[in-house]
Amino acid sequence: MQYPLVPTTRSWFPSLSFKELLLKELGGGWCNSIRTCVFRKTTRRGSSKFMEKQINFTGILSNKAEENPDFYNWNRVKLRYCDGASFAGEGQNEANQLYFRGQRIWSAAMEELMSKGMQNAQQALLSGCSAGGLASILHCDEFKDLFPKTTKVKCLSDAGLFLDARNVAGGYTLRDVYGGVVTLQGVQKNLPNTCTSQMDPTSCFFPQNLVANIKTPMFLLNAAYDAWQVQESLIPSSADPHGLWHECKMDRSHCNSSQLQFLQDFRNQMLKAVNVFSKSNQNGLFINSCFAHCQSERQDTWYENDSPRIGNKAIGVSVGDWFFDRTAVKAIDCPYPCDNTCHNLVFK
Repeated sequence: MQYPLVPTTRSWFPSLSFKELLLKELGGGWCNSIRTCVFRKTTRRGSSKFMEKQINFTGILSNKAEENPDFYNWNRVKLRYCDGASFAGEGQNEANQLYFRGQRIWSAAMEELMSKGMQNAQQALLSGCSAGGLASILHCDEFKDLFPKTTKVKCLSDAGLFLDARNVAGGYTLRDVYGGVVTLQGVQKNLPNTCTSQMDPTSCFFPQNLVANIKTPMFLLNAAYDAWQVQESLIPSSADPHGLWHECKMDRSHCNSSQLQFLQDFRNQMLKAVNVFSKSNQNGLFINSCFAHCQSERQDTWYENDSPRIGNKAIGVSVGDWFFDRTAVKAIDCPYPCDNTCHNLVFK
């Protein structure tokens, strides 16, 4: 088995003796059926055979002080994502030659990194975007337990706050997807017992039912109008057969008043979902009123002169303030369209 670790042209571990480590989990959605998983295994999201050989490190992974002032000189590792279940799968379907090994890949990667000196880290940050953001939530406490109690360990979930929300037709698109992922890939055995003892396994794959019980300090970075969820969960084509929402979901400036209210309701659900989480002093929040997805990996949204801001503080500064305990960060934006610093995504 190839460990899904891809170095850049630089050494994995420069001369920091692993004092500081930033581990980034890549996203890439999920597969929830035999058909989608068979297709996925022939792509870079399903097998290391098809992955790019090198990937640029930007945003939170940049090695330039002017682009990433708090973490530029850390050891930075990207953990490539190929299981389609946020590193939580454990099962197989031999008839279709599908082997779900997400949890094993995670464990093997951690074993590899620990053998290379990660156990000596004085500070460590587990980060992830999209499906990787969900993985950061699922594995946060597990990551913390790898280290001595003296190590400062925190987790960052970027665009990983996927909600169990109704779509425009009244259905639950993402719940249907997650139900397939959990059942097909045997995810239930790797979900937190604090949740599965009270709720069904599919519900326990939703971050809103997990974040309040995570013991390790965590930062939730999310767009209140997450562009992926707007496109794929709230307004999927299957829920809008006549295309009444098409223009709105492609460009928020084309939404009418009732459509905007639907999106405002989604924002309200997100704020409700983090209510208990936000009350913990150790946790951090940056929820801006943008139509965006994954803001920590892009340089223009992480730390630039015109990057998104809440209270005149960029995302990169906010995460740094939280990690190093410089100040509490519980930043929640006012509703759309009040924020003129957003880098909103417009689809064609």
